[in-house]
Amino acid sequence: MQSGLARGVPVSYWFRNDNRLPQGRLSVASYVIIGMIALLLLGFWKLQVIDSDKYALMAERNRVRSIPIIAPRGRLLDRDGRVLVDNYPSFSVLLLRDDPGQVEKSLPQIAEGLNVPLSDLREQWDAARGLPKFQPIVIKPEATKADVAFIESHRTDVPYLEMLMVHRRRYLPGGFMAHVSGYVGEVSEKQIEASDGRLRPGDIAGKTGLERQYNDLLMGTDGMRRVIVNSIGKEVGRLSQQEAVPGKQIQLTIDYDLQQVAEQALQGRKGAIVAMDPRTGEVLAMVSRPAPDPNDFAIRVSKEEWKRLNEDPDRALLNRAIQAQLAPGSVFKIVMATAMLETKAVPENFSVFCPGYATFYGRMFKCHIFGKGGHGVVDFHKAIVQSCDIFFYNLGMRMGIDKISYYAMKLGLGHRTGIDLPSEEPGLVPSEEWVQRVFHRKWYAGETISVSIGQGALTSTPLQLARMIGGVAMGGVFKQPHLVKDARNVGEERFAIADATVEKVTQGMYGVVNEGGTAAGARLQGIELCGKSGSAQVIGYNTRDKVGRQARFKDNAWFVGYAPRRDPEIVVSVLIEEGEHGGAVGGPVARDIIKAYYDKKAKKTQGQYTVDYKRYDLGDGSPAAGAAKPPVDRLAVTHTKEAKAPQQPGGANRPAARKPAEPAVSVAPLPAADIENPH
Repeated sequence: MQSGLARGVPVSYWFRNDNRLPQGRLSVASYVIIGMIALLLLGFWKLQVIDSDKYALMAERNRVRSIPIIAPRGRLLDRDGRVLVDNYPSFSVLLLRDDPGQVEKSLPQIAEGLNVPLSDLREQWDAARGLPKFQPIVIKPEATKADVAFIESHRTDVPYLEMLMVHRRRYLPGGFMAHVSGYVGEVSEKQIEASDGRLRPGDIAGKTGLERQYNDLLMGTDGMRRVIVNSIGKEVGRLSQQEAVPGKQIQLTIDYDLQQVAEQALQGRKGAIVAMDPRTGEVLAMVSRPAPDPNDFAIRVSKEEWKRLNEDPDRALLNRAIQAQLAPGSVFKIVMATAMLETKAVPENFSVFCPGYATFYGRMFKCHIFGKGGHGVVDFHKAIVQSCDIFFYNLGMRMGIDKISYYAMKLGLGHRTGIDLPSEEPGLVPSEEWVQRVFHRKWYAGETISVSIGQGALTSTPLQLARMIGGVAMGGVFKQPHLVKDARNVGEERFAIADATVEKVTQGMYGVVNEGGTAAGARLQGIELCGKSGSAQVIGYNTRDKVGRQARFKDNAWFVGYAPRRDPEIVVSVLIEEGEHGGAVGGPVARDIIKAYYDKKAKKTQGQYTVDYKRYDLGDGSPAAGAAKPPVDRLAVTHTKEAKAPQQPGGANRPAARKPAEPAVSVAPLPAADIENPH
């Protein structure tokens, strides 16, 4: 019976407690699942199709890394092929910027590990924000052993650091030829803007001297190395490599032997020396002291050191040979003597009596031997030999400032010489037009008296005086000074000077040295050394007596000498600041340089002089390559042949390849500019 009842119960009875899912909810769940699947498919499609190139590139960058190969700068050689400026291998720390967010988080750790100030590191990081992310930057130019150990031991947690092999500049020690060679440093924003895209932040470029003048030629072209790295950034293979093209080396006109004599002569002194061949314009030696050591700039000079150099009262950054605009003193009397004979403003037999002083326009002017009885009767020849101020005072009064100014300009003063160095100064030759334009007043006749002996507003540079004296001795041919050997098309300025004038003026300069004149101590046996000495006031003697005879107010000593007397081969200009007596102090310096020139010439003639091109020490214990005299590109020189009108004074390396340098450049100087901050 029970079974019958059981068989008779409706089926729905057994399912009356079944909680069935409503049809609406089931539909919603189905749509959600379908939507999620659609989103996944869309994401896969975007990843695999639309952004496939993007992620493939990112993956490739994680696997492949491009490391720049920095081109070494070209070497600088002396005229005999000896190495003056070379390179040495070094390592810099490179910061990869593929993942800026992660790199920025790691900056404190990187700064601590590399022992660099975090503020400096952030400053470099901020400066590079405008660069492409794939372009790395150099954050430490010179890596130490501790830096290498830190990078290798932190490859896993700091995979953004890489070592970059670079070639550092190496100069002769002690500031040897520092102002001629110049120095290199990280490019400034001004240089980047002027480079038309060739330079980028972190590049190393010339900042002063020849390094700056011929920077494009010396830089060369960078290469690139593509390597395969693993997940921690370690190199596991190489793909391809584009070799760097080294910069071109330049052979200079500088003679190492003469340069060394000149450098030693200025040790412990302030001043400048220029030796040049007036026949060609080749600069054989150029020294300016004091001078910084360019090796200090080859890596990165500190802000403190840069500040110290800029505030140095001795102005070590000033290239006195081309930038020291000082009164030339009695050396200017050669201009006066030439103008006298050419203008015939006074007769050739003109003479004066020198009691040691004279009065002009109600004011007494002294001769340099004031209080010693004077020179007595002085004619043209004696006036040059004994450097009598009274003679030239009278000559200046009779000639007038405009004639003096005209001849000074024509003989090479008052404008730049055109030497292939940046920031040359023009000096100043005053005139009535100049004083009216600058000071808005008339020229006073009494001012001419001072100018006639190389004082007053008149200023010149040691290079200008060397070129002027050499040009007069050459009969009015003034060659463009230059520092590149075998230059083509060397410019020149010509100003006709009568043979009789040249003979009388050069005979006077011969007497200065060889007839008991003001530079008798410079005499050389068997060599016709001629010249003119000068002592130029820094301040007026009356003013100096009031403030006291301080060393910084001592007269500047000048001497410009040449040899031989006719068709000179070498002219030497010497400036010794605070040296007082040009003949006694500057004369022996010029004598020693000219003697070294003739000694070397004699050895060459006799076959006794040879140049050793083998390796030699640059001073830091490491050799500089010079195994053989290398071929040197001939560089063109361009310069106007007409006399110029006077002008009034007024991170390390980028990875991208540079454009190849032009095979030839002009020796024309860069525009005058201040020395750039190397930071």
